Amino acid sequence: MNDHRKIFIAFVKLGTFLNDFCNSNITEKEWSRKLNKIITLAGHHNGWFTKENILFALKSWSELLTEEKLKEWLSNYDLEKNTPKSVAIIMAGNIPLVGFHDFLTTLITGNTVLVKLSSNDRVLLPFLAEYLIDSEPSLAKNIYFIEDRLTDFDAVIATGSNNTARYFEHYFGKKPNIIRRNRNSIAVLTGNETTEELSALGEDIFRYYGLGCRSVSKLFVPTAYDFTLFFESVYSYNPIINQAKYANNYDYNKAVYLMSEFKILENGFLMLKEDESYASPISSVFYEYYDSLENLKEKLEQEADKIQCKVSQGVFENETVFGTTQNPSLGDYADGVDTVDFLLKT
Repeated sequence: MNDHRKIFIAFVKLGTFLNDFCNSNITEKEWSRKLNKIITLAGHHNGWFTKENILFALKSWSELLTEEKLKEWLSNYDLEKNTPKSVAIIMAGNIPLVGFHDFLTTLITGNTVLVKLSSNDRVLLPFLAEYLIDSEPSLAKNIYFIEDRLTDFDAVIATGSNNTARYFEHYFGKKPNIIRRNRNSIAVLTGNETTEELSALGEDIFRYYGLGCRSVSKLFVPTAYDFTLFFESVYSYNPIINQAKYANNYDYNKAVYLMSEFKILENGFLMLKEDESYASPISSVFYEYYDSLENLKEKLEQEADKIQCKVSQGVFENETVFGTTQNPSLGDYADGVDTVDFLLKT
């Protein structure tokens, strides 16, 4: 059996374990016990990593790590063309396992991964790596978690902010690289949305407390749009205000807005503020009016490098369906950069 096949099988086995665990079908008791401890520990390290959100991330990955979906994804590439290399991955830590796709892509194409973890997400990925190595011991020579400065690598994938991107470019610019910057997701409403679609939009806004680049942080609405139905449709998400960190952000940002005499719309757990920016603070979403969809499309095309997902119904060819921003497929690459293609050609 070749190495690609062995690694493929290990990831499928991981997907099966995660699926069983998330569905309370405990088939591997010792590993399940360890994972429960890891979930608790991750929450202690990062208050945004609630059990619900960690389980959502694990469940999402369990649904992707199947033989069928991995085969379909990889069928677009010739993995035999890969030249084995060491790939440094500098991970973000804004949502649970946000760097797992880079980790998966690097290993399944036949490379060695050198992982620099974010201090905000330090325990989940090492656990999954431990499980993979237990399933396929040969992976031990391909997975390294680096605490100190990264050295001796052939390519780098780094995810961070616009500020850290400049730092990454300075240090890693001479190596083949993918350097990701700030991006946000938007929703374009026409006023014809159903209650069900707007309720699903709530999932795009509130999942992971809006901390992901796939989280909707900006609404584009037609001139004189009435937000009444929107607020009614997302009201079921109101328990989010019971999370202390979210509530603190809500109170703080509301106070800032009121002291600055900004006009806001709010319902007790979400604030809407008219603003041209894309990145809204936690507990708030920006909105902007448009006078014609054609003008809006032109504007968004010009600012495409700021946008991760465009949520809408029947507006864009490459739109994301309401409620699905946090369920990307294996071929939905961050910033639209094909990571497999990058690794095969490097």
